[in-house]
Amino acid sequence: MDIATLVTFIVYLVGMLAIGIISYRLTSNLSDYVLGGRSLGPGVAALSAGASDMSSWLLLGLPGLAYAIGLGSIWLSIGLVIGAYLNWRFVASRLRAYTEVANDSITVPDYFENRFKDGSRLLRVISAVIILVFFTFYTSSGLVGGALLFQETFGMTYNTALWIGALVIISYTFLGGFLAVSWTDFVQGILMFLALIVTPIVAIAELGGWNATVDAVRSVDPANLDTMNTMTVMGVISLLAWGLGYFGQPHIITRFMALRSTKDVPKARWIGMSWMTIAMIGAVITGFTGIAYFADAPLIAGDVDNSEKVFIFFTDVLFNPWVSGILLAAILSAIMSTIDSQLLVSSSALAEDFYKAIIRKNASDKELVWVGRIGVLLIAFIAILLAMQGNPANGGGTKILDLVSYAWGGFGAAFGPIILLSLYWKGMTRNGALAGMITGAVTVVVWKQLTVAGVIPFNLYEIVPGFFLALLAIVIFSKVGPQPSEEVKAEFDAAVAKDIVK
Repeated sequence: MDIATLVTFIVYLVGMLAIGIISYRLTSNLSDYVLGGRSLGPGVAALSAGASDMSSWLLLGLPGLAYAIGLGSIWLSIGLVIGAYLNWRFVASRLRAYTEVANDSITVPDYFENRFKDGSRLLRVISAVIILVFFTFYTSSGLVGGALLFQETFGMTYNTALWIGALVIISYTFLGGFLAVSWTDFVQGILMFLALIVTPIVAIAELGGWNATVDAVRSVDPANLDTMNTMTVMGVISLLAWGLGYFGQPHIITRFMALRSTKDVPKARWIGMSWMTIAMIGAVITGFTGIAYFADAPLIAGDVDNSEKVFIFFTDVLFNPWVSGILLAAILSAIMSTIDSQLLVSSSALAEDFYKAIIRKNASDKELVWVGRIGVLLIAFIAILLAMQGNPANGGGTKILDLVSYAWGGFGAAFGPIILLSLYWKGMTRNGALAGMITGAVTVVVWKQLTVAGVIPFNLYEIVPGFFLALLAIVIFSKVGPQPSEEVKAEFDAAVAKDIVK
């Protein structure tokens, strides 16, 4: 264990806890805990949304994909950049306005219920269940990634590494809620950004410049320079379709809801898209450069999973231990920034959408904040138990990217069409929203299982049929059932008027 790397990690982790303690003093009610009192500025909101979105795949998965197939990896990046831009352009401002108009909704299930005046509470309960189920497994996959990073870096046992990483994340999320999560995400986003700029620049310089790097990659395999390398039409569509998922990700769109004002959206969009575009280019170039740098000792060597270690290998061979420690902390940042957001959204669903809505309607703000904090502990504990099953020493294994893909598709199909149409179609109804949510979620699950079983003869990302069948279900059931009340229509008009960003 290198002492410099250890010290760097400890300083980083202590800093995250300090932010949690400061945020604790600023959190007095449920709106503070869940949405930070709608007080986020454009910079914090943009980097927090980006950091919680990207997770460890930005520093591990995407460079690994670029290392494995070269420029064929750009399709995923293109899809995500387009989807993120459309999300900022068409959802951010309107959702910020509508959630305030719709009885000051502070969670996604809360917004669904208030938007459609759903007295049955089915929309709230079903959407909250979807959030809790998907995010518990999603959080577990992130904890496994953090444990493996600690294990490989410091030589710890898997379970020790798992508990250390989990305790830090749980602590600052438990204490500070949304403000702690957003500010730590802001710091983590900067760290990830710098890591993905510095690493490829230093690697390219070591190889003798960009032209020399491209020549070296070509000498390994000319196909690495082909954007259609290993790609099929269905493969390109599937990678581009990741962009559809943005409209329904609760841990991302809650950042829009937490902005100070719709006036902050254009600046936040510019910051967020600049951060994301540059970071993703850096991630692809990191993996691409790795093809040349490690040509004499290929990382894959028959094991595709090793390709995702290309960034970690670069930190070892290019930098001194102090800088290496900072870059490895960037990987931990990517993992933590997503897990904390998922924990917070899940605990918010538990406090606001189950406890307050069903068990204690007159619960005080202080009581609800503590229910949310207990929810963080409960959900995290379940996720830790699931993550312990991934201990390699016990023969376990967790395909993190598969879990992320599954959850991303599930949220995108179940919530994305509802979010979009609820913001832009006055004629959408409660029954349409219910039909779309159920259709999207069920289609993702069924399509995935049929693909795995070989019943579907082609490999198409399940979000594609899930998203468009959900859209169809929303339109059909909204047309044939009871139409929106005058109150719902008036509220829609008020939200449109309040949305100043056109």
